Amino acid sequence: MVLLIPAYNEERRIEPVLREYARYFRAHFPTGDFQIVVVLNGCRDNTIGVVERVMHDFPEVRALSFAAAIGKGGALIEGLKLAKDADWIGYVDADGATPPAAFHDLLKRSDAVDCVIASRWIAGAVLHQSQTGRRQFASRVFHAIVQGLFWMNIADTQCGAKIMRCDAVRKIHSSLRIADMAFDINLLYALKRSGYSILEVPTEWTDQIGSKVALGKTSLVMLLSVLRLRLVYSPFYRWLRRVRPLAAFEAWLYRTLSAPPPLTSEQVRREAARLATETPQSPA
Repeated sequence: MVLLIPAYNEERRIEPVLREYARYFRAHFPTGDFQIVVVLNGCRDNTIGVVERVMHDFPEVRALSFAAAIGKGGALIEGLKLAKDADWIGYVDADGATPPAAFHDLLKRSDAVDCVIASRWIAGAVLHQSQTGRRQFASRVFHAIVQGLFWMNIADTQCGAKIMRCDAVRKIHSSLRIADMAFDINLLYALKRSGYSILEVPTEWTDQIGSKVALGKTSLVMLLSVLRLRLVYSPFYRWLRRVRPLAAFEAWLYRTLSAPPPLTSEQVRREAARLATETPQSPA
């Protein structure tokens, strides 16, 4: 099992989350059967130093650091390339909103399905700290838009806890094109289109203080992203991309809203070469 934790400037809160997950995994999985990979996304603080401190105590934790800001979705797109190393791969947010036992519950429910996702919006979910009324309203409006555009019949596409079979990830990875917080919709829709089964289960979840979500800007980014994703899956998209106004709109979208597109193959090659020479090795 590989667990990805995307992180952007998380030096103040990621350490207890990492230690809690590492201790829980050690207690419930045989040695060598799990790995926690923190994917650092253009951090400007000392997140890497905090992660390295945890690595000294827990060799199961490692870091994958990108100097450029590639977005949460971009970090997960790069992290999901590790699907070749395990049977299951998943991710949680760095804020600890999903406790380890709730994440483990996804694995316990994984028989006979290809993907299991946590949900805050179905019967049985336990919310220790609810979102504000404004965020709940925005979430439900966004859900209605996603349902209208993609008809996936998923109550909570955005909860930050999901696991997938690695063979499924390998097949759909080239279809992951959204690098911002609408990445989850891209992932789930790609799985659905490829015929993979998705199980949504109630989760335990706590809304965390210090969220980086700016409601207005985030909502706009996600709305525009899902509209673009709908265009990407349109049979007319390859012709539409030749229309200059559409190409200009895509460039404006990512530039203006600070939502970088996924790395190009050349950027990935350069980052891999840099990491090979600069990233400290985990203790044996």
